Amino acid sequence: MVRALSVSVLVGVTCAALGSYVVMRGLAFMGDALAHAVLPGVVVALLIGMSPFAGAAAVGITVAVAIGYLTRRTGLSEDTTIGILFAGLFALGITLLSASDGLRVNLEDLLLGQVLSVSTTDVYVTVGMAALVLGILYFFHNELIFTSFDPVGAEVIGVPTKFLSYLLLVLLALVIVIPLQAVGLILVMAMLVTPAATAFLLVRRFVPMMVVGSALGGG
Repeated sequence: MVRALSVSVLVGVTCAALGSYVVMRGLAFMGDALAHAVLPGVVVALLIGMSPFAGAAAVGITVAVAIGYLTRRTGLSEDTTIGILFAGLFALGITLLSASDGLRVNLEDLLLGQVLSVSTTDVYVTVGMAALVLGILYFFHNELIFTSFDPVGAEVIGVPTKFLSYLLLVLLALVIVIPLQAVGLILVMAMLVTPAATAFLLVRRFVPMMVVGSALGGG
């Protein structure tokens, strides 16, 4: 029970802190798309005897970077790029799952997780994820806020906007994939968007929004 509570609080706080940027940048659909696009990674990992969450992490990070790259290179809007990759990869995952005789994927565990059965290793992994994500958000705090509110101005004065965009997408992929085993896709998405969106309605400044959102997510 203590492990389950610890993981839930850590995931809630981390998701809410990152979710503040997700809400301000309008990336909620991006999070939902990543959550569904990892299905091929889960299936392939199971087929070759690996952890499904390793496969999900590899695909999630790859898709996040691909979305950022294609958006910048092709001129397509971010929503369009997300929609294409989301639909294509989810369909690929369903096709692989249907074609794999004898392979059984517990979709309920993938969607809802098993928070009461988390191991000590899961706690350590979650602590590492939280430390990494929160540390990066703290270190690049000013730059991320600047690029979130005025990306053109940030680029003009030399802020590495491209790097920060990719970094934020990779962090988003990690925050979605790593807690899958514990809390599942549905709860991760709820933790990522709902506390930050609620805080956005309650406060008028960004830092208080992150604090209030993290308090709501961790509570």
